[in-house]
Amino acid sequence: MDTTTAQKFLEDNFAPWILALKPEVTAIDDTGATLRIPITDDIMRGGGIVSGQTLATLADTSMVIGCGGAAGEMLPVGTVALDTQFLRPASGDAIEAHAEITRLGRSMVFARCTLTALPSGKPVALATATFAR
Repeated sequence: MDTTTAQKFLEDNFAPWILALKPEVTAIDDTGATLRIPITDDIMRGGGIVSGQTLATLADTSMVIGCGGAAGEMLPVGTVALDTQFLRPASGDAIEAHAEITRLGRSMVFARCTLTALPSGKPVALATATFAR
């Protein structure tokens, strides 16, 4: 699995409102995936910080792409559970989501994700998810 294949899968299979965030697959391997989005005015809420909805969406999307990395091919998965903890306000130039697949089963996949503000490198949210294959 490579970033070009994963990016094409994302662009061909995700909803237009997710693609409007301009997600870029920057890394993918058998442990998960890393995605990045730019921070733009469109995703800001009052106070000049990134909205929680954006962060949760990025976490879920990166974990779905990570499922494909862990499996060696992109998988059709559905989110069964998503839990997001917001650690601090997100601001800067971009948000990076590093998703790690903790268990790839035959019918269920378990994952976790750390979202980091760039360029500060400070974690802004943590997420865990369960997916049905």
